[in-house]
Amino acid sequence: MVGLYPPRRMEASTSAAAHYPGEAQRPAPGPGSTRLAIIDSDSGFIQVLSRRLDGVGWQHRVLASAVPVDAVVSMRLNAIVVDLAILGPQGWGYLEKLCSTLPGLGVVVCTGRSTVAQRVRGLRLGADDWVTKPCHPEELIARVEAVVRRRKRAEARAGRAPLAAGEVEIRLDQYQAFVNGQSIELTRREFELIRLLAESHGHVLEREEIYQRVWGYAMAHGDRSVDVFVRKLRHKLEKASPGWRYIHTHFGIGYRFAPEPAEDDPLGEPPADRLPVPGDELDRSPVPG
Repeated sequence: MVGLYPPRRMEASTSAAAHYPGEAQRPAPGPGSTRLAIIDSDSGFIQVLSRRLDGVGWQHRVLASAVPVDAVVSMRLNAIVVDLAILGPQGWGYLEKLCSTLPGLGVVVCTGRSTVAQRVRGLRLGADDWVTKPCHPEELIARVEAVVRRRKRAEARAGRAPLAAGEVEIRLDQYQAFVNGQSIELTRREFELIRLLAESHGHVLEREEIYQRVWGYAMAHGDRSVDVFVRKLRHKLEKASPGWRYIHTHFGIGYRFAPEPAEDDPLGEPPADRLPVPGDELDRSPVPG
């Protein structure tokens, strides 16, 4: 079911209207307008949030439950806010499919109390941010704005030529990396990480800077997300291109991207598939709620 609030709400495109009959058509918003969908059933929270969104002039719609991902595609959204608790056991799968199908869509999870394991899992599946209820609508809007800004910067880079490094070709317009024409099958977060490292070719990036630029906010003390993602990315790169070493560790500092033939690896690092990835056990947790 779809709940639409009448004043200044975003109307569906022609293809979306086929899924949700009875919606009147209006002209598409201007190019600078933010288009947002909210999957949530908390009427009180939605009412307050909707007033705030009306005040900033955003086009938005409220969905009382999950809709097919192809319907989300037709809405031409900049971002979507999802309460995983209302999706039930299929919530994780829906989140993963949403993020993988729409790599340019900003995804913010806004749900009730959750564990660290659940938040980490959601971010690893591709969510850009996680907000815990109760929260102030202004904070949620600000976080969505930050996500949309990052997406727009990514779109601005999409027209650039692919980045070539060793045997790897990083295609910014496809959010993917390839070796000899074969996709490495990177997740969205892994792609953002390799793009950042490759664009800083030869320079050491500190963990805190990587986290700030890829995740979009300050890294908490003790957070190992950067190390986990670098090791997973390194494993995929070296599996696809075993004759090269791409990411080099500077212990206590961060990481440097510099493709070098494996036999000339100055750090003598073992193959990525022999390195444990701390925190993987965090992925096995139930849906919040």
